Amino acid sequence: MSAREEILGRSRRALGDVTVTDPAADVPITRPAPASGPATAAQVDLFAERVADYRATVERPTVLTAADAVLHAVLGEDGSTRRILVPPGFPDALLPADDRIEIVRDGPDVPISELDRCHGVLSTASVGIAETGTIVLDHGKGQGRRAATLVPDLHVCVVRHDQVVAGVPEAVAALDPRCPQTWISGPSATSDIELDRVEGVHGPRTLHVLLVGPADRLL
Repeated sequence: MSAREEILGRSRRALGDVTVTDPAADVPITRPAPASGPATAAQVDLFAERVADYRATVERPTVLTAADAVLHAVLGEDGSTRRILVPPGFPDALLPADDRIEIVRDGPDVPISELDRCHGVLSTASVGIAETGTIVLDHGKGQGRRAATLVPDLHVCVVRHDQVVAGVPEAVAALDPRCPQTWISGPSATSDIELDRVEGVHGPRTLHVLLVGPADRLL
C-alpha cells in the first residue's frame, strides 16, 4: 500500500460515521450584536491616532471643508496635474473642481491598465475600527472594486465619524459577510530580511484619510 492510499484510507475510516448535511447547519454562524449609538468622541480620536501610527496622513475636516481637503489631498505638495480615479457612487459634492485634476470615472469596462495610469483614487469606506486603526471597505457605493483601491499609488479615503466603531467584533457585526471586504491598516508596506521598510509593494504607497464629522448628508 502506498502512502497516498494509506492516508486516504484513514480519512475514509475517520469520516465513515459522518452524515452529509448542510455545512451551514453543522457550523452555525453567530455574529456579535452591533454597538448601539454613534461612536464616542474618544473612539473617533483613537481611530485617528491609530491610523496615523501606520504612517498614514490623517486630516479631520468639517462637512463644509471636506471638499477642499479632498482637493489638497489629491494635488499633493507640488500641485502638479493629477489623474484621479473615482468609483461609482462617490459623492459629487466632494469631487475636486480644479483644472489640474483629471477625473477618471471607473466602471466595469475600464481596464486595469487604465487604473495604473491614475495617480490616485478616491473612495468612501464602510467601517473604521478605533482599536486597530483599520479601515474596512465592502466595495459598496463610493468604494469601488478592489483593484481600484489597490492599483493607484495614492488612496484618499473619506471616513465619517458615525462609521467608526470600537473594535473588530463591532466591525464584523456591522459588515455584511456576503460582500467582498478589504481591510486596510495603513499604506501598503513590507520589510526585507534586513527589516528595511518598502512601501507601495502590494497597494497604494500613500494613504490619506479624511475623517469627516459630524455625520452629514454629503456622503
